[in-house]
Formats: sequence, C-alpha cells, structure tokens
Amino acid sequence: MKWFILPLTLLSCSTACAAGAAEGSQLRSAAAPQAAAPLFDNEVVRSRAFLKMMMDAGVVVPTPKDPGGGYTHEQHKRNYKAVYYAGMLYRITGEQRYADYARDILLAYADLYPTLGAHPARKKQNYGKIFWQVLNDAVWLVQSVQGYEQFRDQLPQAQRDRIDNQVFREAADFLSVESAQTFNLIHNHATWATAGVGMTGYMLGDQDMVERALLGSAKDGKSGFLRQTDLLFSPDGYYSEGPYYQRYALMPFLVFADAIEKNDPARKIFERRDGILLKALRTTAQLTYGGFFFPFNDAIKDKSLNTEELYHGVAIAYTKTRDPQLLSIAEWQGRTVLTSDGQQLAKDLAAGKAVPFDYKSLLLRDGPDGKKGAVAILRNGTGPHHQALVTKNSSQGMGHGHFDKLSWQYYDNGRELISDYGAARFLNIEAKEGGRYLPENKSWAKQSIAHNTLVVDEQSHFRGNTKAGEAQSPKQLYFSDKPRSQISAASMTGAYPDVAFTRTMALLDVAGLGQPLAVDIMRVQSDTAHRYDLPLHYNGQIMRIGFDVASNPQNRPVLGDKNGYQHIWVDAEGTPTADNSFVTWLLDDRFYTWRFVPHAGAQMILAESGANDPNFNLRREPMLIQRVDNAKNTSFAGILEAHGRYDGAAEQTVASDSQIRQMAFETVDGKDILFLETTAGTKLAFAVSYDPDNATKHTVKFRGQTLSWKGFAARIDLGIGREK
Repeated sequence: MKWFILPLTLLSCSTACAAGAAEGSQLRSAAAPQAAAPLFDNEVVRSRAFLKMMMDAGVVVPTPKDPGGGYTHEQHKRNYKAVYYAGMLYRITGEQRYADYARDILLAYADLYPTLGAHPARKKQNYGKIFWQVLNDAVWLVQSVQGYEQFRDQLPQAQRDRIDNQVFREAADFLSVESAQTFNLIHNHATWATAGVGMTGYMLGDQDMVERALLGSAKDGKSGFLRQTDLLFSPDGYYSEGPYYQRYALMPFLVFADAIEKNDPARKIFERRDGILLKALRTTAQLTYGGFFFPFNDAIKDKSLNTEELYHGVAIAYTKTRDPQLLSIAEWQGRTVLTSDGQQLAKDLAAGKAVPFDYKSLLLRDGPDGKKGAVAILRNGTGPHHQALVTKNSSQGMGHGHFDKLSWQYYDNGRELISDYGAARFLNIEAKEGGRYLPENKSWAKQSIAHNTLVVDEQSHFRGNTKAGEAQSPKQLYFSDKPRSQISAASMTGAYPDVAFTRTMALLDVAGLGQPLAVDIMRVQSDTAHRYDLPLHYNGQIMRIGFDVASNPQNRPVLGDKNGYQHIWVDAEGTPTADNSFVTWLLDDRFYTWRFVPHAGAQMILAESGANDPNFNLRREPMLIQRVDNAKNTSFAGILEAHGRYDGAAEQTVASDSQIRQMAFETVDGKDILFLETTAGTKLAFAVSYDPDNATKHTVKFRGQTLSWKGFAARIDLGIGREK
C-alpha cells in the first residue's frame, strides 16, 4: 500500500531552488510552471547540503554503544535523517544517487539490526536496540519509514526483502511485541511506537501490523493509537503531559493520522473527537509566549515552535484546514517539510495569504472529559512584548508531571518574569548524565518549593508521590477573559491531608499605569496549625527592598535538608510590615515591584537555587519566600506591578519606584477584598465572593464604603462606585 507517495508535479521546486542546489543538480521539470515557494526551496537546498556531508563521509552504521549525545547515538540520528531526506529528494528530483545512498544505509542496518540486543547504555528506562531507550528507536522508525517508502518500489526484490524483513519488520516487532509494555501505554513513548509500527504496516501491506498499531497489541482497543487520541487530549486540545511534550507528541499523532487518512479514509481520523488532532495543533501554538513553550512539567526552556515536530504538524494541519493563521506560524518558524503539504504551505505563504495567529486569553480544560482541572492563559495586548499570566491548575501530567498545583508564571516585555524552572536536564549532552534527566530533576525541579505555589510543612504536594498526584486534580472554579478584568480561580484539596487552598489570579487594567497589574490571592484552610511557605521565583536584579533584612554575605545557610529545600541558599531574611512589604527589581529596561500583605510576624526569605549541587547541574535563580508559621486558616495577597524604564544607552531612569501608594487586604463576611490606591489617586478594589453563580449579587462594607458586585469576582472602581 502507498501511504505517502508525493506527486512529482506538485513537488517540483522553483527556479530559485534549482539555482541554489548543490553541484548544479537539475530538478525534474513539472508539467506546468510552478508558483514560487521559497520556504520549500530553502528546505531542498538545506537537505542537499546535509546529504552532501553525509555522502562524503560514506555509509557509517556503527554498533550502538553510547547514551544520548554520544557518538553512536548521534550517528544513528544522522542516519535516519539521511534516509528521510534522501527519500524525499529522490521523489522530488529523481536523482538516483539519493535513493542509492539511503538504500545502502538501510542495507547496512539489515546486516546490523538482527545482531542487536539490549542497548549497552540502558538504565531504568525501557531499553532500545539502536538507542539507549526504546523511544528513540521508535523515532528512528517513524523517520526512516517515510524516506524508505519513496524509493522502495524501485529496488530489486532481493534488496527490498532484506530491508523489509531484517530492518522494518524486525524493528516493528521489537516495538510492538518485545516492548509491548511501552507500546500499550497511554503516553508519548507509545504514540511514537504505534505511529512507526502502523506506518510500516501500511507500507508493507501488513494489516495485522496496522491493527496492532491502531488498537494495541491485543487489538482490543484498550490501548493503541486510537485510544491514545481519545485519552491524551482534553476536549480543548490540551495534552496531559503539558506543552513541551504536546509539541513532541504531535508529530507522530499528525504524521500517522495523515497516513491513516490516505490508506483508510473511512476512519475519518481528522474528524475524530470533533477534530481533536487539528485542534491540538492550534492549542500547541497558544501554549507559547514569543514562540517559546510555557515550561510546565519536565520541560526544557529553549524549546519553541521552531522544532522539527511542528514543521510537520503545521504543514499537515494547514493542508487540512487552509487556516491562514497557520501560515504566520510557519513564517515565524522559517522552515517547512519536503512534502506536498510543505510545498503548498510555502506557496500560499509566498502568495501573501498569511494572517497573524490570534494569541488570546483562553481556558484549556485538562483530561479526556475536561474534568481534570485546566490551564488558564490571561493575555493583555498583542505582539512580542504583550503580557501573559498563566495559571497551571491542571492534572499531574503523568511521570513528567511536577508537584506544582495552582502555580503560575508571568511574561512581560518579551521575557519570562515570574518563572518556572522546567526540567533539570541537558538534553543529549553526554557530560550531563548522558543527556538524561539529572538527579536534581527529582530533588529540585519536580518539588513544590521550586514552583510558585503553596508548600505546607516543607513537604511537596502529595508527598512527592506521582501516583497519588495523578489520582487528584484541581478544580477550576472560575474564568473570565473580560477586558480590563481577566480572572482565573481554582481550588485544590488532597495535595496535603488536611489542607485545602484556593487561588484567584487576575490581570487588571488600572488608570494611569502603563501595564496591567497581576493580582494573586491565595486562601488556605486547615483544622490544624502548619508552616506555610509561598515562593515567588522571578528573573531580575533587586533594586530596592522595602523592609529591613539580615543578610548572609559570607556564610550562606541552606534552608532545609529535603524536598528541594536542600537546594536553596538563604541570602537574607526580614520581617515586613504593612507599610514596607515590597521588593523592586529590574529586568532588561523595566522595573517590577512585588507588593504583598504580610501576616503579623511572618518572614520574607530572599534566596537562590543551587545549594548542595556539587556537579553544577542547577541554574542559580533568585526567589522570594513568604513564610507563615503555626497558622491554620490564612491568606496570602500580592500584586505584581510593572513600571518605569531604564535606558542604559542614554543613562536615564524613569519611574523606578512603584506607582502604588497603598495596598490593603481584608476578609469581610467570608469575601476577600483587595484594595489599591495609586500615587495619582486612583482607587479600586478587587473583590472575590467565591460564589460561582454569576447572577448572585454580593454586598459588603469596606472602609466605610459599600461595595457591590455580581458573581465570583469583580474589579470595582471606587471613584465611580460601580462594577467594571
């Protein structure tokens, strides 16, 4: 069966592509003149250059030995890329040398693969044969089968049989039979495996192999690709492991779905669950700021939309939908793929059909039924310097999840301001644990204190137990993207045995301030007394501290001995009061002030990550920790204000001090009221009733005034006396 044959007339490059191609190779002419597609043409030139380098080196298929980042690991990655590019270029150009080179690589694998056992660098992960973990073997298969299919039919029968049986059948059997434990998971590793096996099955005309991929090893539908499609995405297209792994999983999801549609259109795979796969592609783009993914869970922070997986995803999704917003994503990426989808996208982009992608405020439910919490994104403005407040009220995220319920991040001026650590890992850098996750991923990055969320008695949520965390999710209570007053609220019970906490966050426009205020109200309830820590991880250099601190300039004590506390250096401590409870810092050319309402006797700890890290695996990043001791029910309230400008070139500073004159917080009749007054005299209140009924009217007396509003929460302008 032919699942990925590309029409040659569609794939002829433009004149510019041919002119720039290596060695003056002539591309096969099309039946009719082709529209300009420079993005696609550049891919041809790029792939030609890569293959020239590979072909000059000859066929190199070493015996697997190294972990991630090592020589053999990287060479096998180069080989699957070479097979993919060579197959595609042969289909596009008709140049036999590309098919011959890919054939010779695969014949070398036909000699090697049957001799391989478990990879020698394996650790706890399910092992591969070519690579240290089975996931990478699945990626090898997904990539290689696409290239091989392009020239398979023109091979002599003997060569075809050797490659079919000693490479692709063996690899598919290894993934789906020998590695059935991974193959039958509901997880991104299984997505790659089922995609590779299913695409191989379509190529070989092996329906049994296809059914295994679609329905699981037992072919009962309890696992397999279709079940993953149903369980790994929420109705809003949010992927359970978080944005970083959503990006990674989308390639096998969309590439295999494309093969299913070509070979079995009656399944209507792109219509399944209300078009969930195409919806997930758009959601993936929404989960970014400046093109870089929100670093939830085991995320590496340098990963952006500019990634191989999404070049495929965007091209396929554009062909299916013709959504012009996706063209602007491709334009930002500056890349596409060597398929008819990639060329169509490039032609339409060159024709000026792109419109800006609509990054917007939205609520993304989590869980297959949308009942496992949510991620709320509150955005203000457009362009690369807009504001984005992200609240992570979602599920654990399986094994890649962190213990960070109701945590948040904030972006402004093109930068991550209130930060999430992401993963402790240097991907494919051999010197750092062979490119695997570092020990500090468990001892620091996953722990609750490494996130902007509540920590009780210096214990992480669910006591650091992933299984317990997976069983319980937050409840999204309220969401509003109303202009000037964007709000999200969620609650969490079960993270600690006898503690419940609710967090309400908002972006509020305030007259006279250049940027919106980020508002944070955390309500904590318990029948017994505890120590409560609320960290705030930020980027920037401290300019001013409102309260007196006792610093540790010579001997830096460590905050604790476990649950991430052993990695925190204490730089200073202070006891703020209502009149001086703020910290101001500078990031790039903008000042930021975090202002909070302190509890009587509460401490503020100024700290930095990196303690007890002899191998220098952790980044040194600052944090503020509000600490309340021996409390039952309590509340934390704070605001983040952007203000002023620092111009280093002109040596000018404007408005480096906060523009908030006064801040107060009170609970009145069970309702929380946050009061603000700016230096220009603007007064407002942010009121939270915790009542989900938007029709219910609430009234309280606050500082001699009557405040009235409807529903869960509202911004109230005290000068006008009515809800905004």
